[in-house]
Amino acid sequence: MTPPARRTRMAATAGGVALLLVAAAGVTASLGFGGGVRGAAAEADTAPPASATVTRQTLADAETVDGELGYGPSRTAASRLPGTVTALPDTGVTVRRGKALYAVDGDPVVLLYGKVPAYRTLQPGVEGPDVEQLERNLKALGYTGFTVDGEYTWATADAVRAWQDDLGVAVTGRVELGRIAYADGPVRVESHQLDVGAAVQPGQAVLTYTGTDRLVTTELDVDDQRLAKRGGPVEVTLPDGRQVAGKISTVETVVKSGAAGDSGAETKIEVVVTVNDQKALADFDRASAKLSFTVSERPDVLTVPVASLLALAEGGYGLEILGEGSSRIVAVTTGLFANGRVEITGDGVTEGATVGMPS
Repeated sequence: MTPPARRTRMAATAGGVALLLVAAAGVTASLGFGGGVRGAAAEADTAPPASATVTRQTLADAETVDGELGYGPSRTAASRLPGTVTALPDTGVTVRRGKALYAVDGDPVVLLYGKVPAYRTLQPGVEGPDVEQLERNLKALGYTGFTVDGEYTWATADAVRAWQDDLGVAVTGRVELGRIAYADGPVRVESHQLDVGAAVQPGQAVLTYTGTDRLVTTELDVDDQRLAKRGGPVEVTLPDGRQVAGKISTVETVVKSGAAGDSGAETKIEVVVTVNDQKALADFDRASAKLSFTVSERPDVLTVPVASLLALAEGGYGLEILGEGSSRIVAVTTGLFANGRVEITGDGVTEGATVGMPS
């Protein structure tokens, strides 16, 4: 008779992030920890003090973190002009393309859409992405007679004159630096940094704003960046316990200044999650929420408790399969580890089988 295989019990330790076990089919992902082992089944020499069952389920590596329901990250609108603040929109108001974000010396600073910041005066003869961005906005506002091509021609200047006339400002055909402000889309005024009548200098904050869609934001430690992949699914748990589907829209690295008296700065990963079902968020302005990020998922796999794994003397892992009055050691290949369980495959390992556990 072949002598019993030497083995030791493996103690499982949870490390890094919390792991979530999901009992439903999901998206296939790559294995977490794995590797083949060798060694044939052998008879065990002693009966284990406890046992567990081989189960078939979906195993998921996930983490749940705190988030904030709101309108997304706050942005600052800073003046590029010296003068006096003469008009401000009310907080909570939505400002759209072509409307005044605020006014300096009686003239509006107009909101347009785009990602290229305004950094120079635009006039005939200049060209570039900022010119094309202005032309796209003029076209969207209904002005015609020019080509959206990134070249500020006399035709572009004519359209600008018509726009300036409609705004009630000096008709010059040029767009002075500081007279337009760009954002990705409509903005919601969050707060005022200055009052009407206050003097303002170039670079000074006038107001803060956010987007108009309700979003969920969170900040992750740099070590947890693996959780946030743009476009990835997120489960959002609302304050009333309802769960809605979300999707990661932006992932940005931000540097947070230290507290008063602390000169150190901390790097965080800012994650913004969009929710298609905006009605589900309608009752919440500023509130906390839970975000569950799924990193890796293995549907319809056999799993056992990590603590049931045996470290085989010849290398790799095994399980002690229990029968009526007998047991045997079977070598297994491990896959994803999650929530104290591990994906396994091996000859003779089937759903419902009983495996030995340490005391």
